[in-house]
Amino acid sequence: MAWECGIDDCGSVFEDVESAVVHQADAHERRECEICGTVVPDGFLAIYHTFTNHSRAEYVRAYDADSAAIRTREELLEDITADIDQQLLAEMLASS
Repeated sequence: MAWECGIDDCGSVFEDVESAVVHQADAHERRECEICGTVVPDGFLAIYHTFTNHSRAEYVRAYDADSAAIRTREELLEDITADIDQQLLAEMLASS
């Protein structure tokens, strides 16, 4: 399965999800979490941070989001976490 970077219509395509996440962390600007102020890589890692550290209600308030936006991000998280090798990702991020 190919993975495409969806940040700012980047469109870069990768053979594995780990490479796509590393690309997002290295090639795109970091973002400040609107809830807690933590600076995180954009893309999957930003979504992962938000949805594992904060409640849906906090997300809705901070990002003026609706239920469709939440569902989209939760589905993305589910798809990626089902396929990602977290140990490999950690190693790739450490060496990038």
